[in-house]
Amino acid sequence: MKKKLQTSLGKIVVPQSHVLIKGTSEFYISEYMQDIMCYSGQERVFEDAAEHIQKLLLIEINAKQIERLCHHYGEIIEEEQSRCTQEGECAEPNSKAIHYVMVDGSMIFTREEGWKEIKLGRIFAQDSSVEINKGRREIQSSQYVAHLGNHQRFTEKMEYYLDRIAEKIFIADGAKWIWNWADAVYPEAIQILDFFHAKEHLCNFAELCFSEEQQRQQWINQQTLLLLNDKAEQIIDSLNSLNISNKGGKESREQLIKYYHANLHRMQYRTFKEKGWLIGSGPIESAHRHVIQQRLKLSGQRWTIKGAQQVVNLRAEHKSNKWNTVLNFIKNAA
Repeated sequence: MKKKLQTSLGKIVVPQSHVLIKGTSEFYISEYMQDIMCYSGQERVFEDAAEHIQKLLLIEINAKQIERLCHHYGEIIEEEQSRCTQEGECAEPNSKAIHYVMVDGSMIFTREEGWKEIKLGRIFAQDSSVEINKGRREIQSSQYVAHLGNHQRFTEKMEYYLDRIAEKIFIADGAKWIWNWADAVYPEAIQILDFFHAKEHLCNFAELCFSEEQQRQQWINQQTLLLLNDKAEQIIDSLNSLNISNKGGKESREQLIKYYHANLHRMQYRTFKEKGWLIGSGPIESAHRHVIQQRLKLSGQRWTIKGAQQVVNLRAEHKSNKWNTVLNFIKNAA
């Protein structure tokens, strides 16, 4: 069966699989169109997604239809994740390959609570990071996990993917809950403090204590060299030897020394690099931009907490190259 659509170019014949039909699901929308609508809705603002579909397929779709469909299947993903974690299932077969585990948070605006942190995790095998040209590497495959809410539910989602990975390297900033979680659940895992966070703390301190730029930069360069050669303890000695008169500088020094003491075993950067391991969390920072912010942090957007979670669930499946999971839910609903 074909359906004819009237356009400025005349009547266009569109295959039946492309159009809205009755009887195929609770939405009365074909599997094919549900796929297109969900995919477009997690990629673009719902209104833009409707316009995009109309432009490419010559089918008029209401933006609200796309929104309802995305929320529906995003919620099914959430329910399935909850079921799997409660029943202790694991997502993947046993793996002996080294995997990086990176976690970070960013803020999105919600209707109920204003700005709220959404946590994102990225898991990828060491050998999936390949050099595509000199000085530039690309990660070929990653598993993304996102949660808008407390870290307990987020870590449950992460553990679903991590429990059968034998060798794990956690790379993160100094957030205590991340290290506490890694210590408690994966005590055998390697932990690395993101090098750029470690250096950033150093630079922030230097801004307070060295008014002369050349002297400040020289001191930062000296300490960075120590940092890159497993000599963070010497940096602590250097900090203690500085003659600081202002109160702000003294307080900043105490905080930096405390921060470095707590993370000394995570700051053996020369050793880590000699083993061929990453020392920076750049991959999770870029993931926030292309998984979260490009869709959920656009001008004027105000999400419900539930709605944001549903859409980011679809985003995570898409960016993890697991869109077939969504397709299976669509087929099962038909």
